[in-house]
Amino acid sequence: MTSAELIADAFERIREAARDAVEGLGPDQLSFRVDAEANSIAWLVWHLTRVQDDHVAAVVGVPQVWMSSGWSTRFALPLDEEDTGYGHRSEQVSAVRCSAELLLGYLDAVSAATLEFVQHLADGDLDRIVDERFDPPVTMGVRLVSVISDDLQHAGQAAYVRGVIERA
Repeated sequence: MTSAELIADAFERIREAARDAVEGLGPDQLSFRVDAEANSIAWLVWHLTRVQDDHVAAVVGVPQVWMSSGWSTRFALPLDEEDTGYGHRSEQVSAVRCSAELLLGYLDAVSAATLEFVQHLADGDLDRIVDERFDPPVTMGVRLVSVISDDLQHAGQAAYVRGVIERA
């Protein structure tokens, strides 16, 4: 297995886990929060997709799917167009309401763009510095692993919330 295949597999697992958490749920279920400060499935999957879109687009040097393909308009969220959900307060989490179809459409579009990029990576590409704001500077490999880690955690949280909903 090549590095590119390994990274592609990890991103595909994110898509599968997030889809499993969302499929078949209605907007009220997707917006359900275990308590007033908890994240909903809609917010978790939107956020993990926004982070992936934002971070991968930045390392590739292309526009985010969110803006370039009209997803921000379709979602029509009362948030800044470049918002990825980082640091959201309870009111902002509540603002992320959508249908499963819309959420999964965006997830699939971002996943496709990510897989198109990562399948062409060579091992040497992973050492390229993509962010010099940190010490040490962040390489592409570190950035991609960071996105994978964050996204898998959020997909697992969404699966947990779905389990709470199904047991209620």
